[in-house]
Amino acid sequence: MLREKEVVYNSVNMPLCRPRVRVLIAEDYQAMRERVVSVLANECDVIGAVADGQSLVEAACTLHPDLVVVDVSMPIMGGIAAANKLRELGSTARIVFLTVHEDPDCIRACLAAGGLGYVIKSRLAGDLLTAIDNAMAGRPFLSPCLAPCYPISEPAGNS
Repeated sequence: MLREKEVVYNSVNMPLCRPRVRVLIAEDYQAMRERVVSVLANECDVIGAVADGQSLVEAACTLHPDLVVVDVSMPIMGGIAAANKLRELGSTARIVFLTVHEDPDCIRACLAAGGLGYVIKSRLAGDLLTAIDNAMAGRPFLSPCLAPCYPISEPAGNS
């Protein structure tokens, strides 16, 4: 039996088992929030789910998640503003945006706010866990359907 932080690697140095990621979700639409929780429940520890950016900032300061899944368009404080506020407050949580927005300006704004992942809501089931794995490894991830209009490159030194 593996302890929580113990990781086993296969022959190509890829983890076979990883520690569970503590995730905080911010999504204003209740049905989508519940769907995100459902998708993550078997692989992650969902430590909270809130409906706006201000509540995300407050909960993150209390719960100290490893990662936040953030909707871009939310009431009170939007996801990009909330991500910027988290960084300003010194949060080390990785950020994955979950959104319907596919335009390059929105993608750039989310990445500039510290996002490592950008998942289109219609690709939630197929892309969110991959985005979380990549974000926790410090690698960017965009839903593959966005690649033709916004290719991402590996950070320098990771060839």
